[in-house]
Amino acid sequence: MATLVVVRHGETMWNREQRVQGWAPVALTETGRRQADALAATVTDQYAVDRLVSSDLRRTLETARPLGRAVGCEPTPDRRWRERDFGVLQGLSYGELFLGYPEFTLTEVGYTAAETRPEGGESLIEQRDRIIDALTSLVDDMDSNETVVVVTHGGPLYLILGWIKDLDIVATVMEQEQGNCAINEIKVDTESGRLAVQRENDTRHVDNDT
Repeated sequence: MATLVVVRHGETMWNREQRVQGWAPVALTETGRRQADALAATVTDQYAVDRLVSSDLRRTLETARPLGRAVGCEPTPDRRWRERDFGVLQGLSYGELFLGYPEFTLTEVGYTAAETRPEGGESLIEQRDRIIDALTSLVDDMDSNETVVVVTHGGPLYLILGWIKDLDIVATVMEQEQGNCAINEIKVDTESGRLAVQRENDTRHVDNDT
């Protein structure tokens, strides 16, 4: 079977400030860079990586580059692995988003919030379609016994794991967690396309970095 390792980017200042990042070109903090180095060391120690794919946003590419140097693979940017496009809501604090725009809050309105598109952005359902397209395209292209690493964001990780585990969209977002530089391992049956989660939100390599 092939192995797909999907990881989240390192810490940014907007993570610390709990702001909606969306497609903003936010850089890693010093902590985020240390997390990226720790991720690179851990992945190199535990996997023989054949291919490295990354969201093309700044924070993911900054996380992918030390990993690429460690495993000898140049990151291939793929914009389909981006975080959700929040449009005019980008840059708001979580408090401003949830209090000022309850129509986007899953805990308030449930599934309807997942269908609602912010001005200039995309709905959660539209993002899920984009992410699942990226995932299935990659799986279809994987060779038996190949190991591929994808560096992406928290939102896409929720969506692919929820899809594999057959969670509804509300549970997908509300009942899962992904820390900065979390490692998720998915086994891929390249004959059937079947996916099985083997490791989820593993942050032991960065848990002591505050």
